[in-house]
Amino acid sequence: MDSTALMDTYGRKLLAELQANARLSTAELGRRIGLSPTATAERLRQMEELGILRGYTVEIDPEALGLEVLAFIRMSCGGQNYHRLIDFVQTLEEVRECHHLTGGDDFLLKVTTTSMANLEALIEALLPYGNPITSLVLSSPVEHRRYAVTGQLISVAKKQQRRR
Repeated sequence: MDSTALMDTYGRKLLAELQANARLSTAELGRRIGLSPTATAERLRQMEELGILRGYTVEIDPEALGLEVLAFIRMSCGGQNYHRLIDFVQTLEEVRECHHLTGGDDFLLKVTTTSMANLEALIEALLPYGNPITSLVLSSPVEHRRYAVTGQLISVAKKQQRRR
């Protein structure tokens, strides 16, 4: 089965329910979306096999682990350092995410550390690979937004049209 067949009304409802609470039982998910527990379990299995569902996670408060500093580091690196940087950041527990970019910077790293001193040490460790530019996060007004499973995003342009 291809992924488009699974992204029907039931599939989209299932994704919406899982985003709200991934700990729901198969029976409860089925009740909420209008399928039997068996059909729901089969749908989940197929979505997992196709990679639509990549996993079920737990969200942990980083501050509870002593990770009180959140920062983004933009990296520019020369060609010879490109693969070396990729290999290096994969060894760093402080790196939560690493994104390859277009534009002036090559990578964007999301990092958490226990202190400013540890952030400084991390930045120094990155220096041999390129030019790090760091921004500290003061607060996060939007964090972990759910995906719009309807397939219909309301863009800024559409919102502006309605105001006219």
